[in-house]
Amino acid sequence: MQVELVRARTSDGLRLDGSLALPTHLSTDTSTVDAVVLLHGVGGSFFGGAMFDPLAARLVELGIAVLRVNTRGYGAVNMIATDGGATRGGAAFEIVDQCRHDVTAWCDFLVQRGMSRIGLIGHSLGAIKALYASAFAPHENVVRVIAASPPRLSHSAFHHDPRSHDFFDSLAVAKQHIQEGHPEQLITARFPFPLLITAASYVDKYGDERYNILKFVSQVASPALYIYGSIELEHGGVAFAGLPEAIQRAVRQADAPSHPKLEVTTIAGADHFYTGKSGELTDVVANWLTRD
Repeated sequence: MQVELVRARTSDGLRLDGSLALPTHLSTDTSTVDAVVLLHGVGGSFFGGAMFDPLAARLVELGIAVLRVNTRGYGAVNMIATDGGATRGGAAFEIVDQCRHDVTAWCDFLVQRGMSRIGLIGHSLGAIKALYASAFAPHENVVRVIAASPPRLSHSAFHHDPRSHDFFDSLAVAKQHIQEGHPEQLITARFPFPLLITAASYVDKYGDERYNILKFVSQVASPALYIYGSIELEHGGVAFAGLPEAIQRAVRQADAPSHPKLEVTTIAGADHFYTGKSGELTDVVANWLTRD
């Protein structure tokens, strides 16, 4: 599949790279969207993530343009070009809230290329970003959101994790560096997995309920599909336990009188990365995007 290397500029001046795969003919009546944006997870990038490869190929066959993108959190640690020179980026330095600028920039890029019905598809932290941007900075051209395996980032839930001591130790170290005036100090956190991250980014991601999807799923402005693997739900700890039911309950209990269509599905035998199950993942996504 041939792709075009592309670049978008965010409203705060970052230049992000991606790849655009165009079908021979854009979908008209066969799909709810004419383009999708694929958002990577922690430390991923537009050129990585084999999980998305079969999905991208299928969507192009269906007449849907596929834009695989970097957010400012791509890679572990990197330098990102800006209007004022390079700045540090990557998973170690990102503040998740700023994903709003990245998602908006890529959606604007697609609109400028003539596509007006956009779907956001994210995996893991990329799924949280798709939901978060749709809830707090909805783009008028986004008509579908697909969240594959968004975890529960919840300070209160981490209290009950068997490895809560690792969480509190890592959080205490991060907060100490911030208190001493060194928010960009790199630390080696042990929770939820070993990672190199700045004190500020660790507290941002894991220090409160800001990115707990249960707090904002009811605010997602577009019809949304949530996908999980049965293995991650069973063995993923508090980050995943009971999320399908909790998501539906959070939407039902919201004060909003109506809510866009919501579906939650579980793929049997799938882990967090859908190992050996990319075909099933592709089928679920493609089928949902090609029906009303």
